[in-house]
Amino acid sequence: MARAMRAACLLALALAGSALAQSYPDKPIRIIVGPGPDALARVIGQQITQAWGQPVVIDQRGGGGGTISAEAVARAVPDGYTLLLATGTHTINPSMYKISYDMVRDFAPVTLLASTPFILAVHPSVPASSVGELIRLARSKPGALNYGSGGSGTPPHLATELFKTTAGIDIVHVPYKTVAAAITDLVAGRLQVMFTVGPAGLPQMRAGAIRGLAVSTAKRSAFAPELPTVAESGLPGFDVFGWNGLLAPAGTPAPVIAKLHDQIEKALQDREVRERIASFGFEPVGNTPEEFGKFVKADIARWAAVAKESGARVD
Repeated sequence: MARAMRAACLLALALAGSALAQSYPDKPIRIIVGPGPDALARVIGQQITQAWGQPVVIDQRGGGGGTISAEAVARAVPDGYTLLLATGTHTINPSMYKISYDMVRDFAPVTLLASTPFILAVHPSVPASSVGELIRLARSKPGALNYGSGGSGTPPHLATELFKTTAGIDIVHVPYKTVAAAITDLVAGRLQVMFTVGPAGLPQMRAGAIRGLAVSTAKRSAFAPELPTVAESGLPGFDVFGWNGLLAPAGTPAPVIAKLHDQIEKALQDREVRERIASFGFEPVGNTPEEFGKFVKADIARWAAVAKESGARVD
C-alpha cells in the first residue's frame, strides 16, 4: 500500500512538475542533518528564507552513523520540502552497514556545497616532522602507534585506512564517540596519530598542542598553506576530504531541483556567505546536480574499495 501511494505521488508530481516549481516553496523547507554540525545547513537555510520568504527548519537526527537521517529523507515525499545535508559518512555507509535505502537510486542530487581538508597530525612527542618520517617510524614499529577518529565508519577513519594501505604501514585504530574526544586524547598523548577535520585540528596545531604534517587534499589548503599535501610528501594521488552536499528524495521534480540548485548556487557566490562558510573551516564548492550525482557514485565506489582492501568495519 505504501509503495502504491508513493508511486501515485511520484506520477502526480511528474505531471505537475513545472507548475509546482512556479509555486515552490509555499511552506517551510526541512533540512535533515546528521551526523555532524548543522552550521552549514543554517547558513544555506538563512539564504533560502531571505530569498523565498519561507522558513527553513533544521532537523538534527544523529545516530546510526548517518543512516537515520538518510533513511528519513529517502522515504520522504519527493516534493522538495525535505532535504538531506549529506556528508562523506553517507557514501561510506553502504560499505559499513546493512541499509534499507540506496544512496544513488533513492536520492536526487542538488549540489555539493563545500569541502574541507583533513589534517594529518601527530602528538609532539612522536619523532616525526614529515609524512615520510612518520611512515618510516610506523614501518619500524608495526602496531606500536595508535590513531584516533570520531567513530568507526567516519571519513577520517577510512581516510587513515587508505593512508595505511597506501603507505604499507600498521597503526591501530581507536574509535571515539566524537572528534573532540579523540583530539583531547591526541593532545594528551594517549593517541599518536590522527587525520582530523581542519576546523577541529587547526586551533590545536596553531597552539602547538599537536604537530601538523600534511593536508589530505590534492592541493594545499588556504586554511593551512604551510602544510604540504600527503600526495607531494611521498604518496602520489592521495586525495581525500570532508564534504557537505544537499540531496532530495528521488522523484523530486526536476524543475524543483533546478530552482533549489540555482538559488543555492547564487548564495554560494555571495561574499558574506563564502566568508561565513570559510569561518567554519570549509571551502565553498557548488556544482550541477549531474556533477554532484557523479561525485556521489564515485565516492561510494571509492570507499567500498578502501573498506574491502583494509578490512575496515564498524566496531
